Amino acid sequence: MDYIKAFVVGGLICVIGQIFIDKTNLTPARILTSLVVIGVILGAVGVYKPLVDFAGAGATVPLSGFGFNLYKGVKEAISQDGWLGILTGGFTACSAGIAAAIIFGMIAGVFGKPSDKK
Repeated sequence: MDYIKAFVVGGLICVIGQIFIDKTNLTPARILTSLVVIGVILGAVGVYKPLVDFAGAGATVPLSGFGFNLYKGVKEAISQDGWLGILTGGFTACSAGIAAAIIFGMIAGVFGKPSDKK
């Protein structure tokens, strides 16, 4: 049952992103950053945590889950380090994901063949 809940919730988040792509004139970069910001806002309001508890990876893997993770890191860092946590908490909480994105992006850049779409 956990797999089904994760599939449905993750799929709905992806459907929302696809609707934004199809129905708006927003660029993909703006849609991606919007999903991250939505995750932060829903985490701050207290809506995203129950969704994560319900769906697990279906809510944490999409970009809105990355935003929620940023929110959690900043919240914890503020309680430990004070206002300095605003600057450090997000990086501490998401350091593994950020490092993986940089490393795999570099690998793709080294071994990929860039070309223009025609």
